[in-house]
Amino acid sequence: MTSYKIEPMMLSHLDDIMQVEQKCYGAHHWSRNSFVSELDNPCANYIVALIEQRCVGYMGLWRIFDEAHITNLAVHPDFQGNKIAHSLIISSIDSCYKDKIKYMTLEVRKTNEKAIHLYEKFGFKSLGLRKKYYQDNGEDALIMWTENIFSEKYKQIYEQNKKICLNSGAIL
Repeated sequence: MTSYKIEPMMLSHLDDIMQVEQKCYGAHHWSRNSFVSELDNPCANYIVALIEQRCVGYMGLWRIFDEAHITNLAVHPDFQGNKIAHSLIISSIDSCYKDKIKYMTLEVRKTNEKAIHLYEKFGFKSLGLRKKYYQDNGEDALIMWTENIFSEKYKQIYEQNKKICLNSGAIL
C-alpha cells in the first residue's frame, strides 16, 4: 500500500505536474502558464496528491454558485491503481460540502472508458454531449453531472468511496 496525502496545489508543485501532464496527455497537455493562471483564479480550487513530497496527481475545480466544474484530473501512470484519483475526488467533494456546493459536473472524452467508469462510481451520469469538443482530434465529450451531493442517496455513494480511499493509504 502506497501512502500519500492530498493538499492544495502550490507553484512549487508545477515541475512535477508538468511531468504528470506529459505522461497522461502527451503533446496535448495544459501549459505551465495555464496552471499558474488557475492558481490565481478566485473561482478555481486545485489540489495535489503527494508521495514523499513528489506530486503524482492533481485535480482542479471551478466553483460557480452552487456548482463545481471538474476542469482536470490526472495521476501519473506509475501511480495509477492506488486509488489516488478516488482520493482527489473525495477531497474535492469534501470541499464542496464545506462550501455548500450542491452539484458537480465535468466533460470527459467519449472514448475514455476508464475515466467514465471512475466518475460513475462517484454518481456522475452522462446527461449530454459536446460535439467535437476536443481540439486535438475533434472527439466528442460526454457531459456528466452528479445529483445533489447533499441528498441521502449521494451521501451513501460518498461514504462508500471515502472508506475505499482511507483503506488505500490516503491521508485526506
